[in-house]
Parts: sequence; structure tokens; C-alpha cells
Amino acid sequence: MLVREISCKTALSPSHLPGYDYALNPYRGCAHACVYCYAPAVLRERREWGSFVDVKINMPLVLANELRKKKRGVVGISTVTDAYQPIERKHEITRRCLEQLLKHDFPICIQTKSSLVLRDLDLIERFSQKEVGFTITTATDEDRRKYEPYSSPTEERLAALAELAARGIKTWAFIGPIMPFITEKNLEDLIEELSKARVGYVLVDKLRMKLGLWEKMKNFYSAHYPELQQSINEGYFQEIKNKIIALCEKHGLRCESLF
Repeated sequence: MLVREISCKTALSPSHLPGYDYALNPYRGCAHACVYCYAPAVLRERREWGSFVDVKINMPLVLANELRKKKRGVVGISTVTDAYQPIERKHEITRRCLEQLLKHDFPICIQTKSSLVLRDLDLIERFSQKEVGFTITTATDEDRRKYEPYSSPTEERLAALAELAARGIKTWAFIGPIMPFITEKNLEDLIEELSKARVGYVLVDKLRMKLGLWEKMKNFYSAHYPELQQSINEGYFQEIKNKIIALCEKHGLRCESLF
């Protein structure tokens, strides 16, 4: 893993994602190395995703300056990286950015795959508006290790969601992308566990084949699940989405689809 400290010119970027006014990404690159990640296509990044992390070492200072001028709005933390990937333990860029955001009480929405977010509960609890969401694409950790190798185990994510909810923090789970023939395994177990963790709502999205991702996914399935190499069409994702929505309804959870 190649780690570089770099300087950034901006901290808050305008966001076109629903519900967010700004995006905040303390790192470029991500050590979680999720096989399905679309961020390289969005960023037009040519380096191999999962092999590098650029640490935006001056971001807390840049953010502090920007917050004096910016109109208050919702900040989406981790839109093209994970702000709580392993290197955050050492550098604490995300934590120091939260300290600045808290001074102005900007609403925050954090998305992660890491239980490290619990480290910052002392800060998160003090925001007047805050949400934390966890991406969870499978109930089976054996599968998770194959395509999200350096992220927190599924069990840890569920425990983190429960802890956040117990502290009165609004939570949500993102079942996305739907991993063909994998997410559907033990699906009701996953929804039941999300219900037990008292998540506020569930988001679901399909696997989106951004530029260059199709070949990567074919190689992944060929290496790890050769028996699952079948043709996938839009009907498949609709079927799994409908199952997730029905199971959420059964277990008392609100579910929203992004497709």
C-alpha cells in the first residue's frame, strides 16, 4: 500500500447526491479495496484502486477557513472514499474535520464500512443533526472477505449500528451494490439483524457497471465463484430489490430504492 501525504486546495465540494449540499473526502483512494467500487471511474483515477491512499494532510485547516464563508448545509462524509478506512487511526484527518464542522454545527451524514466511526462518538453526538450509515452487502462474512477484504466484518458493522442507535443517532444501512447471487444468500437473516440493530431505514441499489468495472467483476466471479457466472439483466436486480423491500416491510423497516 502506497501512502502519500498531499495538500488539498478545497475541502467541501458541491454535491449532486440527494440530500447532500457538500461532499467531504479526507482521502483519495481507499484501502478497503472493494472489488465493485465505482470511485475510480468517477475520479478518472488510473492508479489501481486499493493500492494507494493519498492523505489530504491539510484538509482540517482548509475546512476551517471554508466554514467561515460557506452557507450552512448537509455535509456528506465519504462519497468517493471511506473516511474511516484503517489509515484514519493514525492520521485522524476525519476526526479533525469533524471538530471543525462541529464548531459551526453543520449537519453531517457519514457513510462507512468501518466500526472505527465509534471512536468519534464523543463528537458525533454533539451535532444537532447527524446520521451514520453503514454499507452492508451480505450477511455472510466469508463472502464479504472476498470482495471487501479490508473492511470491518459484517458483525462489527451491525454492532456499530446498534451502538449508534442506542446513543440516539439516526442510522441507516445501504445494501448496495446488490452483488449478484451473493447478496441474496441469507438475505432474511441480514434484514432481521438490521431490524434488531434498530436502523432508521434501508437503502438499496444495484451493481452499476461504470467504466472499466465490467471486466473487473467478470474476473472476480471467475476467480471466486465460477459456478455463479450467469447472465445478469435488469430483471434480476428488480427481483432482489423486491425481496429486500418485502423483507424490510416484514421486519418493520422502511426501505428506499436508488434504482
